[in-house]
Amino acid sequence: MQSPTCIAMATWIPAGSGTLQFRVTNCKGHSCRRTALVSDAPIARFLRKDLSWSKAVSKHVCAFSAPPLQKNQKLFKIVSSCKIDSLTQCFDFSIIGSGIAGLRYALEVAKYGSVAVITKAESHECNTNYAQGGVSAVLGPSDSVESHMKDTIVAGAYLCDEESVRVVCTEGPERVRELIAMGASFDHGEDGNLHLMREGGHSHHRIVHAADMTGKEIERALLKAVINNPNIFVFEHHFAIDLLTCQDESDIICLGVDTLNTKTLEVGTAVIRFLSKATLLASGGAGHIYPKTTNPLVATGDGIAMAHRAQALISNMEFVQFHPTALADEGLPIKQTKPREKAFLISEAVRGDGGILYNLGMERFMPLYDERAELAPRDVVARSIDDQLKKRDEKYVLLDISHKPKEEILSHFPNISSTCLKYGLDITRHPIPVVPAAHYMCGGVQAGLQGETNVKGLYVAGEVACTGLHGANRLASNSLLEALVFARRAVQPSVDWMKSSSLDLTASNLWPRPAAAPLSLESNVTDKILSMTKESRTELQSIMWNYVGIVRSTMRLETAKQNICNLEAKWEECLFEHGWKPTMAGPEICEMRNLFCCAKLVISSALSRHESRGLHYTVDFPHLEESKRLPTIIFPSSTVNSTWSSRQLHKQPMYQEGIKLCHNTYK
Repeated sequence: MQSPTCIAMATWIPAGSGTLQFRVTNCKGHSCRRTALVSDAPIARFLRKDLSWSKAVSKHVCAFSAPPLQKNQKLFKIVSSCKIDSLTQCFDFSIIGSGIAGLRYALEVAKYGSVAVITKAESHECNTNYAQGGVSAVLGPSDSVESHMKDTIVAGAYLCDEESVRVVCTEGPERVRELIAMGASFDHGEDGNLHLMREGGHSHHRIVHAADMTGKEIERALLKAVINNPNIFVFEHHFAIDLLTCQDESDIICLGVDTLNTKTLEVGTAVIRFLSKATLLASGGAGHIYPKTTNPLVATGDGIAMAHRAQALISNMEFVQFHPTALADEGLPIKQTKPREKAFLISEAVRGDGGILYNLGMERFMPLYDERAELAPRDVVARSIDDQLKKRDEKYVLLDISHKPKEEILSHFPNISSTCLKYGLDITRHPIPVVPAAHYMCGGVQAGLQGETNVKGLYVAGEVACTGLHGANRLASNSLLEALVFARRAVQPSVDWMKSSSLDLTASNLWPRPAAAPLSLESNVTDKILSMTKESRTELQSIMWNYVGIVRSTMRLETAKQNICNLEAKWEECLFEHGWKPTMAGPEICEMRNLFCCAKLVISSALSRHESRGLHYTVDFPHLEESKRLPTIIFPSSTVNSTWSSRQLHKQPMYQEGIKLCHNTYK
């Protein structure tokens, strides 16, 4: 049965310390949490009315109740990494994800204690590694923080948190300089200064880049520093299953994470438990809720789903950014022999460098939609391409950069040009076939200005987080910048929390340990389950693409909601009919749980926004409404009748000797 959902209007009362008290005025049948840790921000002149992203809540979707209280804790101070047994590791800090946010944070907190970096595949396999464009930062003499802020807020359709924007734009240049000092190599001009590109939505040249492989260069530099740090331990091929949480009076506390070692899937030895005082979620986005995405296969929304199941607040999930220009395989001279695992991105910088969009009739169309033409923000360009494709019944449009000098194209875009050439396309002579693809989640786990969440001891940074920076649409190349800034800002509160925390090492036994599934079942049964899960995944992606895409409607969203509810129920029923147990874990099954969870969060959030703003465009409410300029907040609620995918695998026992952290006053 589908988990209960309630839409409620909420009023806010500033508490004076960054904590806002929300009084629910219309909640249908469920008790909802009343407090969210968010920043109490002033309002910039760019915002058209005296409302802050973080000061008001327009609607929220209830999800889960708090876990039971644990009592009578014995204390034991963790001072370094330790291993209780072959299945349990202890660290001062655990980091889930090995992209730019996770690695940058690891290098800082390693100065204060032991660090575990837990990554789903190889350490380099993350969204950061595939980022082409660059990092936006105010580094040019004619640029200014005010200008960068204005560009960010305009692109974000005025839904951005002004204080978050100010923090990122102000601190960004120093974060970039730190990367350079660590060995990241960016392109320089003939004058010896950094070569700064301009991309859509930016008023100045401010994109620091390493040709068209910026993310790869940043990941290389950070990984090298991490590998050389004796306090950091990297655990590759460890799939995070669920966060370990308990409740201390009114506080929910995170104490680590259960993981599945996908290289040693043996009964009793594959589930590795990490206990830690501070945990950073830096696990990336959820692009694979759609069939066409620029994200690598690991981007299945694991962090967002785990945080949601752990009672963390989730924000603005309706704002899914579709990159307007992914390579369209249908238009390549040499066709793919098999479908791509991820769409190949044609960087925003191609348009920023003078690329022009044409339909297949070689008619330039962007000036018809926006005076900024090809330099309009991504949401505008993606909707314009979508409109052209539907009106003309075509599969792709063309992006032409061939009018630029050949040497310039090859030097600025070596990766794009070489990839296209593999399929018979010379971009110095011919236009590139492109089509929109799911690219970035502007929503995620709600974070304060120091990466804190409403779950004590849990911090977030990168795409998994919703800091308020992006509002309703992310400005190009602001994502890597945000990850750098918030990873760094999360360090001091994490260290303070770690130093004031004590943890009983016997705590590991208080949560039932999930069982690795593959060898718990007969091989033929496992094959059937995996086949059925693959089919369900494909169907879920199809539903999201067809009904929750670039242009939406209430009827189509409701259809998607019902279809996914039915699909999830059918999938779970089939699992348990074949002998699957609620506490079993397998990588494909856990991914499917997370995909279901994130898809439902997107749909529920989209249904609750009765306007068109930024990335959320609905034909039923086609206009931007000033009264609706409020974030969407997804609150916890009752677990009664919730689906298996919506609950943590472990069940915390009531009234047993449990886990309790002793803290000084947390500031």
